Amino acid sequence: MTAPKKLFVKTYGCQMNVYDSERMAEALGEQGYQPTDSAEEADMILLNTCHIREKAAEKVYSELGRLKGLKASNPELKIGVTGCVAQAEGEEIMRRQPAVDLVVGPQSYHRLPQMEARVREGGKALDTDFPEEDKFERLKRRPKAARAPSAFLTVQEGCDKFCAFCVVPYTRGAETSRPVARILEEARDLVERGVREVTLLGQNVNAYHGMGADGREQSLAGLIWALNDIDGLERIRFTTSHPNDMTDDLIEAHGSCKKLMPYLHLPVQSGSDKILKRMNRSHTAESYLRVIERIRAARPDILMSGDFIVGFPEETEEDFQATLDLIEEVKYGYAYSFKYSTRPGTPAAERAQVDAEVADERLQRIQALITRQQQEIQNAMVGRHVQVLVEKPGREDGQMVGKSEYLHAVHIENSDAAVGDVVPVRITEAKRNSLAAIRQS
Repeated sequence: MTAPKKLFVKTYGCQMNVYDSERMAEALGEQGYQPTDSAEEADMILLNTCHIREKAAEKVYSELGRLKGLKASNPELKIGVTGCVAQAEGEEIMRRQPAVDLVVGPQSYHRLPQMEARVREGGKALDTDFPEEDKFERLKRRPKAARAPSAFLTVQEGCDKFCAFCVVPYTRGAETSRPVARILEEARDLVERGVREVTLLGQNVNAYHGMGADGREQSLAGLIWALNDIDGLERIRFTTSHPNDMTDDLIEAHGSCKKLMPYLHLPVQSGSDKILKRMNRSHTAESYLRVIERIRAARPDILMSGDFIVGFPEETEEDFQATLDLIEEVKYGYAYSFKYSTRPGTPAAERAQVDAEVADERLQRIQALITRQQQEIQNAMVGRHVQVLVEKPGREDGQMVGKSEYLHAVHIENSDAAVGDVVPVRITEAKRNSLAAIRQS
């Protein structure tokens, strides 16, 4: 009997890459590959890359430099680069690092089995097309393997917004949405495998416009209500959203759909209208705040999360102060902040850059404010009763760890709950990055 081949996947970046890595592993599972956590014992290594962060491509080349040593000692090892850096760099990756056997962009993962067969025969494989066929339809899931209680589910890809700092429209393409029926089929499959919570993913997920069974396009709110009817699915989340696509029916769903969790990640990027215009964000600080106001009117306890870029070209101290003012007004439970870094080929890359030391100082100030707000919100949770989806055992005897409705990590002490249970708890302590709780009857 032939020994199974081993596949090692290193995933960079966003949740969509995590989802894509799972699907690639399943596709190659049909070719006899089993996952491994060790690059040293792998027969194939895939680097699933992200192009959002600074010097993303150089980090990939650095990793490839380390991996070529493994190939020198194991000539049968195959190395592939997938994801957004693969899409952006294409054949340049193979030119700079000959140890690479295959390069495949995010829209062509369904062709991996054929590409794997080609490289096993001694060739090279490159595919960075935007094919017309539906990769999700062709990426069939493996039979009923057990899953963790929470899972990602991609429903939309690509973006038509063309923010001045972003490469997504160039690496993921135009906005496309999966048909409702196929998403429901995948969601039911996940529930059968033990999933209780799904997070719907998209580069601009609330622009979802997939085809419904009646032949008409369905909104994200309509998809959420359809998912709400699946027995055994207890929780629904979605990310990442654009303020301009927070439609009336989606806001209403936050108030009336019990399975839609009271957590919303809604990036604004800046509180300065001048900078927002230069970013091509197509909203103002005031319009963003009015959206938040409407969402909170529908669901008063909702926890807000956001994204911020500091040091964007031409940002002044006054512009930055406007961002701090917006954060003070919204009061975020979570937020992610980044210092602007150029992306070749994007409009902002050609503009005058803010001094690096100034940008660093602004990043420290914004992160201090966000951290303070996050801790204040976690402190306010003490004494409250919440529902926790149990995900795994904790480090201490009898301890279980899971997520609240608000996405807080919660450690339940002396709990007999099982993984996958949704249990009522009372919060007893707020720690730096988590909450402690005791189970309630």
